[in-house]
Amino acid sequence: MKVAVMGAGSVGCYFGALLARAGNTVTLIGRAPHVEAVREDGLRLETSAGSTLVRIAATTGAEGVAGAEVVLVCVKSGDTEAAGRAVRPHLHAEAAVLSLQNGVDNAERLAAVLERPVVPVAVYVATEMAGPGHVRHHGRGELVLGASPASERLAALFAAAGIPAEVSARALDALWGKLLVNCAYNALSALTRMPYGRMLAVPGMAGAMRDIVAECIAVARASGIAVPDDTTETVLALAGSMPNQSSSTAQDLARGRETEIDHLNGFVVAKGKALGIPTPANSLLCALIKAAEADLPSR
Repeated sequence: MKVAVMGAGSVGCYFGALLARAGNTVTLIGRAPHVEAVREDGLRLETSAGSTLVRIAATTGAEGVAGAEVVLVCVKSGDTEAAGRAVRPHLHAEAAVLSLQNGVDNAERLAAVLERPVVPVAVYVATEMAGPGHVRHHGRGELVLGASPASERLAALFAAAGIPAEVSARALDALWGKLLVNCAYNALSALTRMPYGRMLAVPGMAGAMRDIVAECIAVARASGIAVPDDTTETVLALAGSMPNQSSSTAQDLARGRETEIDHLNGFVVAKGKALGIPTPANSLLCALIKAAEADLPSR
């Protein structure tokens, strides 16, 4: 199939590379230095199995989605509406659009801009950009797709590329589950400058994470989301499955970029305020990340 990836960061590059390696025609849409590196040498995909070069098309322009049967939107949550406006004139009428983004409301926001359905996808993968044209995979890689007329076909597309994918009518619950993980790890990994395994081993860290997750669970359940009773232990156990992973928030700050904190812990804080649920731990993390952003060289 012809696939376009809007937002060629680590998530978009990882899944784009696997789809291209499986024989699909894939175009990455990203920043100029990355695009230039991919055009010149290909996309380097580094996994536990080794390092390979994947030949793949790349461009900086949103017109790269033209003619694509499947469009994966992988931009930062704060760029959702802008990305939607950019690709809208170029989308094929029958293209399936998927949101592979952090946060719980991106598919809804993107659908409002595009005036067409968007499939929400919960992404469970640990990746990073090791440099222009170089994506590194640290662990996992499964997807949970929201139910739509095209979802089973899309899940089969991913499965054929070696990407575990399932379709669920409770995708929103899965997105909230991913949000809880991000709220627990992202800001703390950025502030401590530690990967998950080392961070969780710090005395008192597990207790702090329990407080963060407890607030998130209270807000989620008040919002009508089904949260399993063992969620906190599941979240804490994640560090063992990807001990060397640093969060996307940590990677953003290291690169001098604004983070997605408003769509992670900030989303929980805003929801909690609307519902009358206190969220002091998440509020503190938001304030600390905002302070770190204010100190970026670009500010």
